[in-house]
Amino acid sequence: MENIFLHNAEREGFTWLGLGDINIGRGNLGEGMPVIVYRLMQFTMRDVLEQRYGMEAANEIFREAGYIAGRELAKNKLDLTPDFDNFIAALQQVLSELKIGMLRLESVSEDAKEIVLTVGEDLDCSGLPISGKVVCNYDEGFISAILEAYTGTPYTVREIDCWANGDRTCRFICNA
Repeated sequence: MENIFLHNAEREGFTWLGLGDINIGRGNLGEGMPVIVYRLMQFTMRDVLEQRYGMEAANEIFREAGYIAGRELAKNKLDLTPDFDNFIAALQQVLSELKIGMLRLESVSEDAKEIVLTVGEDLDCSGLPISGKVVCNYDEGFISAILEAYTGTPYTVREIDCWANGDRTCRFICNA
């Protein structure tokens, strides 16, 4: 039996298969769950990490976790071979189907080294009370990994607008 408590360096780390077979495991309840349950897990985890390690470290941990999730989603749910426009259209569809958010491409430089995109109805923050700060660090890592999986180039993604700082959509600047 595998010891799931071993440090990542001692085991393979997270993969898509680690999510299990939800249809078998949740035969009655199924895949769906209220957003409030997801946020309950996310924001209590964030609170513990901030208390223990500070806000910047917690933000970086969320980015890293988002990056792993984005990498696995890209490998398992996206076709990474189409041209850029078709890739973005497929990504929009997957994010909508999974109820993560409504992706919109605002701008892309000719060489695709700078991309600005928005996510409406974002799973992480839409409807939160205004706190005056951006909170979608998980999304930053998630988007970064998806863009890297498609282009083969690492991206730094930072949220500049967020529901939690008074905007009605999350806006991200993605730089290669």
